[in-house]
Amino acid sequence: MRIPDFQLLATGQTLSWVGNGFQTVALAVAVVQAGGGPGDLGLVLASSIVARLACTLFGGVWADRLQPQRVMVASDLVRLFAAAAMALMFFQDSYHLPLLCALAAVSTGAASFFDPAFGALKPLLVPMEKRQSANATLSLLQTGSQVAGPALGGVTVAAFGASAGFSVNALSFLASMIAALLLRVRAERGPRTSMLSELADGWREIARRDWLLGGLFGATVYHIANGVILVLVQVVAIERLGGPSAAGFIAAAEGLGGVAGAAIALRFKPRRLLRAGWLTLLLMPLWALAYVWPAELIAVIAGAIIGYAGLIFFDVAWETAIQDHVPQRMLGRVASWDYLTSFLAMPIGNVLAGPLAAAYGTDKVLTACAAVLFLSALSQLLIPGARTLTRATPTPSSANRPPELLETTGS
Repeated sequence: MRIPDFQLLATGQTLSWVGNGFQTVALAVAVVQAGGGPGDLGLVLASSIVARLACTLFGGVWADRLQPQRVMVASDLVRLFAAAAMALMFFQDSYHLPLLCALAAVSTGAASFFDPAFGALKPLLVPMEKRQSANATLSLLQTGSQVAGPALGGVTVAAFGASAGFSVNALSFLASMIAALLLRVRAERGPRTSMLSELADGWREIARRDWLLGGLFGATVYHIANGVILVLVQVVAIERLGGPSAAGFIAAAEGLGGVAGAAIALRFKPRRLLRAGWLTLLLMPLWALAYVWPAELIAVIAGAIIGYAGLIFFDVAWETAIQDHVPQRMLGRVASWDYLTSFLAMPIGNVLAGPLAAAYGTDKVLTACAAVLFLSALSQLLIPGARTLTRATPTPSSANRPPELLETTGS
């Protein structure tokens, strides 16, 4: 991907993704060392979830109203100050739970504006025929960062304290902000209407495509079941498969699988990409079922590699389909509805995990949730659009036009 604007975006985002891993480790360590315990950490995480749910749809509207990189710069600036404030708080040993919750909410709220803008910006940076490769490259970098960030963050926090982890994250937002400022691409923006009207326009854009509407509902069911699984498999790994070291090996396998899935998406480019994506998502239940049978660490590691490879390939296919077939002026709002269903469904599953396991047993719940994952993906292949949707191709007359002009006419 030798496109300067894309290289800028990829570099800035990779640094930001790695920096997020530093903060993930620093937050848990800082709260526990300050005497906060699980209750305080839960409140901080809950504050982030509430902010995400409250801000995501509005972030999509503003991503479609303004140049997306402007929204990204503003978001990075807010997150930089929030991370710096956390670093200062713990550097001065002045732990204050309400302030930490507020800073976490502000940072996550800003991220809710960043993500739809990022989604709206990506297809502007590359020609239409390179979108899948661009999405796969970014997925590869993000998955690798999610493995490297916490590992580097753990070493840094252990050596220099939690404040250093927050400081690194603040600097990573600065790098992301500089990269966004240097982007030269411009998107067409139309006249504004009311916030609610623009939100409704985004939903209508989804409702008029069977594969997109069905996909969002299917993903909601999928994420509820996956939210249950993600809680229970941690318990199984620690209690039955070897403790924290087993959980670490499994997490590494999930990251390796994600890298493999992104690498496959760089090479394998079927014309009916979305159908291929739903088919690869059918591999994910193998990961959950491996905790039940044969319930051996090596089988779970193999299932994690295979399942997460399918998951990341699907992510690339889904995002490419949206970029190909949704007008650019609507991408931020469509992305925000997509993000909202995921973030709303996952915590519901997390909350249900304990009561369901207590009532029916961990193995039965994992088996049932794996079946839900399989059926929610398989059901999408009953939707005509999901089966037959093909990759968009640029017209000969637009082959040599800049990516931003190609995008405004190609959808």
